[in-house]
Amino acid sequence: MIGKLKGLIDSYGEDFVILDVGGVGYQVHCSSRTLQHLPSPGEAAVLSIETYVREDQIKLFGFRTDQERELFRLLQTVQGVGAKVALAVLGTLSPADLANAIALRDKAAVARTPGVGPKVAERIVTELKDKAPAFANVDPAVVHLAGAVDDQRAPRPVADAISALVNLGYGQPQAAAAIASASRSAGEGAETAQLIRLGLKELAK
Repeated sequence: MIGKLKGLIDSYGEDFVILDVGGVGYQVHCSSRTLQHLPSPGEAAVLSIETYVREDQIKLFGFRTDQERELFRLLQTVQGVGAKVALAVLGTLSPADLANAIALRDKAAVARTPGVGPKVAERIVTELKDKAPAFANVDPAVVHLAGAVDDQRAPRPVADAISALVNLGYGQPQAAAAIASASRSAGEGAETAQLIRLGLKELAK
């Protein structure tokens, strides 16, 4: 099983690169984001590899980091997500942005991927919510709050304050982060109006 390839870029295709390793050209399928970050033909490159072996073919998928490869594997554990859709998601969102979107239940961010509708995006953030946050770089308190709001477990003033900020045009992840910070400042029992006021101060920083 091939886990990593190091060689020279030979040429590019629409969704793949030919990597020359010791005179052997490997066709490696990559996300559009990965292809954009690879060097020009003739220059050296290293790719983490996921090898697919089927009865009629062997296919290689390449990634700039092991983290990206791990997310590619995780995405395909979701019903309705195959290699093509997983690559499309990773072409739209960086590994960190994808992990953050899943941690914050940000279905809209995932649904920006071409070919991914609201139902698949919802399955991705729901089924991976306990796995992908390990890659995220957001405040655990914000992740907890986003989960509570999504599951309708958040205190009413907190949920109402987030809803108010979303109605003002802020994204759900931004609003959740601002209100999480406001809740820490105000303490338990804070009223909606106070949370909104503190949340707007956070967003203005």
